[in-house]
Amino acid sequence: MRAPAPPRPVPPAPPEPATTPAGVRATARIAAVADGRGATSLPLLAGEGPLALRRTRGRGAEAGVMLVGAMSAPLGGDHLTVEASAGPGARLALASAAATLALPGRGGEPARYDVRLTLAEDSAVRWMPEPLVSVRGSDLRVRTRAELAPTARLLLREEQVLGRSGEEPGLLRSRLTVTRGGIPLLDQELSCGPGAPGGWDGPAGLAGHRTLGQLLLVDPAFTGSPPAAAVLGEFAAVTPLAGPAVLVTALAPDALRLREVLDAACRTYGW
Repeated sequence: MRAPAPPRPVPPAPPEPATTPAGVRATARIAAVADGRGATSLPLLAGEGPLALRRTRGRGAEAGVMLVGAMSAPLGGDHLTVEASAGPGARLALASAAATLALPGRGGEPARYDVRLTLAEDSAVRWMPEPLVSVRGSDLRVRTRAELAPTARLLLREEQVLGRSGEEPGLLRSRLTVTRGGIPLLDQELSCGPGAPGGWDGPAGLAGHRTLGQLLLVDPAFTGSPPAAAVLGEFAAVTPLAGPAVLVTALAPDALRLREVLDAACRTYGW
């Protein structure tokens, strides 16, 4: 008589996000490595709470990852973090399934959303999330940091929508910091909405627009032939950076028009 097979181990449940009186703490972690066969594998793909991760099909050698909002976030008091690394020669495409809504919390505390990207030699990362919507009464601080090896390539898009249709925005404070080979490439900060420094909505600021965005491209191919400074329409500009990089900034009356401008720039300067 055959002995019964031992019981199959039950895989552990995914970790629950830490919750404090001030809000939810959750982190999504992604690691991409070249598999040696011309493709990219994902040995680490772990999300918590509102930061659910799904594998998707990338282009060519890319591994694709979709960030799926599993609950309403960020609310006031929440602290969400996305950490992604690409090893030598890896190709990674990161996107989100829907717009992110910054919502007010019950206690009036600010929310935080951190993105940390680490790119090794000869790697390439596309970080192309859907827009961030600053809802009336919200207070969100966004910090995006990217650390690149000298031969890495990065395509990064940010889009902010100040308020839903017919609504005043919340307070949005955003900072983008990029280093290449340990040397600062870009460090800029933006504040919009009630409580931001005066003039943010004036002629020298957003000039009445309610959507703004930028497209950052870092590519060693720009070393020999950097893109020239240019104006794209009335409210968009191309700015070469002190390094093999170019920054496209744009204002628009709505999110659809903003995406059209940034997509056109991506086709011209991206990959």
